[in-house]
Amino acid sequence: MHNERKSPKADLKRSYTVYLEAGLIIALLVMIIAVNVTLESEPPQVVELDEQEVVEMEEIVQTKQIETPPPPPRPPVPVEVPNDEIIEDEMIDLDAELDMDAPMDLPPPPEEEDDGERDFFIVVEQDPELIGGMKELQSNVEYPEMARRAGIEGRVTVQFIVNKNGDVENARVVRGIGANCDEEALKAVKKAKFKPGMQRGRPVRVQFALNVNFRLDN
Repeated sequence: MHNERKSPKADLKRSYTVYLEAGLIIALLVMIIAVNVTLESEPPQVVELDEQEVVEMEEIVQTKQIETPPPPPRPPVPVEVPNDEIIEDEMIDLDAELDMDAPMDLPPPPEEEDDGERDFFIVVEQDPELIGGMKELQSNVEYPEMARRAGIEGRVTVQFIVNKNGDVENARVVRGIGANCDEEALKAVKKAKFKPGMQRGRPVRVQFALNVNFRLDN
C-alpha cells in the first residue's frame, strides 16, 4: 500500500483551527482570572453620606390682636328730686298766635341780700384798723396780782366782730393762760375802738382777732 501523503495545506488549516480555539480559551481564562483578582483585591468601597442636618421647623403661630370695642357709655342714672309741689295739668292752646309786641311775663329780679347784723366777713378788701395801736391797748391791760405772784406769763388771744361803726362785738377768748389774765385781756379788747373794715367802698362787719401779751418785768 502506498501511504498517501498528506497535503501540507490541509495540516496548516487544521493547526490554525486548533490554535484559534486554544487562544480563545486562554483569553477567556485570563479575563476570568483578571476579573476575579480585581474583585477580590479591591474591597467594596462604602460611600459615606454626610449626615443631613435635621432642621426642626418650629411652627410660628401668628397672633392677631383683636381690637375690643370700648364699652358703650353707661346711661345716666336718674336722680329722684323730692318735690312736694303737685303740678296740675294745664291746657296749652297751641293755636294761639304769638304777639311779639305784647309785654313778656318775666319773673321779678332777685332782691339784693341785706347784710344783716348777724352776717360778717372774714376776708375783706380793707381790714379794720385799731385806733391808737396795740401799744395803747396794752397800756390799758392790768396784770392780775394772782398771775404776778404765780409768775405766769403768756399770750391771750381774743376773737371778736368789728361792726360797721368800729365797735367790738361778741368778744371771746380762744386761747388763754388763766390766773385772771383772760378776763383782763377780754376787758381791754371790749374797750378798744376800730376803723371799720371796708368791702366795695362801704363799711362791713368783719371777724377779727388780737393777741394780748402778759410779761413780768425783771
